[in-house]
Amino acid sequence: MRIKKQLLIAVILLSFFGTARSQKGVPVFNPAARPGNLSDSALLDLVQRQTFRYFWDFAHPASGMARERSNISFGYGHETVTTGGTGFGIMSVLVAVERKWISRDTAAKFMLKMISFLMKAQSYHGVFPHWMDGATGKTIPFSRKDDGADLVETSYLFQGLLCARQYFNGDTDTEREIRNRVNGLWADIEWNWFTNGGQEVLYWHWSPNNGWAMNFPVRGFNECLIMYVLAASSPSERYQVSPDVYHRGWAESNFFKNGKEFYGIKLPLGFDYGGPLFFSHYSFLGLDPRGLKDRYADYWEQNRNHTLINREHCIRNPNHFKGYGENCWGLTASDTYNGYAAHSPTEDLGTISPTAALSAFPYTPEYSMKALRHFYGDLGDKIWSEYGFVDAFNESKNWVAASHLAIDQGPIIVMIENYRTGLLWNLFMSCPEVRKGLERLGFQSPALK
Repeated sequence: MRIKKQLLIAVILLSFFGTARSQKGVPVFNPAARPGNLSDSALLDLVQRQTFRYFWDFAHPASGMARERSNISFGYGHETVTTGGTGFGIMSVLVAVERKWISRDTAAKFMLKMISFLMKAQSYHGVFPHWMDGATGKTIPFSRKDDGADLVETSYLFQGLLCARQYFNGDTDTEREIRNRVNGLWADIEWNWFTNGGQEVLYWHWSPNNGWAMNFPVRGFNECLIMYVLAASSPSERYQVSPDVYHRGWAESNFFKNGKEFYGIKLPLGFDYGGPLFFSHYSFLGLDPRGLKDRYADYWEQNRNHTLINREHCIRNPNHFKGYGENCWGLTASDTYNGYAAHSPTEDLGTISPTAALSAFPYTPEYSMKALRHFYGDLGDKIWSEYGFVDAFNESKNWVAASHLAIDQGPIIVMIENYRTGLLWNLFMSCPEVRKGLERLGFQSPALK
């Protein structure tokens, strides 16, 4: 899974910017400006807007793609952009337009520049690599053999692109071109190629240099549900995968069905204790879990209970880490004091990642708000920064990350917005292809009625 890939990323500090106002008009962080006495709504506004700066002011200037992280990635420098994180960034741009931080026309031009870049960037059977050079579109290898297509990262990208296609529905040349180009990219993805010769499962990687050498069939339950939904939803029938690929591939593993209780809370699917919280975030930035069910689970119950188990673990704090409690919780994949780790109740290093609790706002709004108040009010002098909250902190080690990651910042903006207005959920679920794909796989949802 992606958590294994992220272990390859090195952490090297980049000093923060210090100008008074960005060239794009969003106010730049002033460490002294952390207003107090904010209402819940005002605090959510502030957090979303400050975090959005990562995808706006720090976007790659040539392509608009999201940089992997705010410090230098794996020695590749600031040309390294991320495919999946860009999908999350696209969704954040739509939030910014709705909240009037940027104009619709400005956002549309930004989107068209990015999509035009993607049309010329390297791809493999229609699928983009994990990393690419934000100026040239050339693949930057994630590892020696991971130098080609990344189907999961591409799925996150298209979750965002389809939301953008639905959002930019105006009768202007720019918005029409956005829709046309997204449709072209979307129709070109050869999902069935990634069954590796017709197997009933999707494979994560393929490389023109190394073929299927990564050998990673994707089975659930984890962060990859969106990939199977999109593969069944392709507008090109010749590239669609059959429902059997979902039912006999994704849904067949020794960590798919669970049904046990942890801390007295039932977990329908997945690893014991649920795994890192991003499992309930990445696929559900656009895929609406409200009332979403199939023969295996109620996905609202799955995601809420996963969150509650994660929080309860931090409250009980069996490892006695400093700072843990009912207002300081949230274990997910992030930077940590000795590198990068997929934090969860079964891999608990004492590191709290703000994205975990904040991206859980739809599932646990009261508990997420308490965590937000604690992060901002009690710890803000240490963890609040120019792009919102830093990636992680560990009070037992007296450590605070010097980094922000696209895949952690994006879900904060998007899931808070889904909690507040349902914006991205409504956009994604309005896609006719997605609705048909969900029906093909046997899903039920209020959005399908």
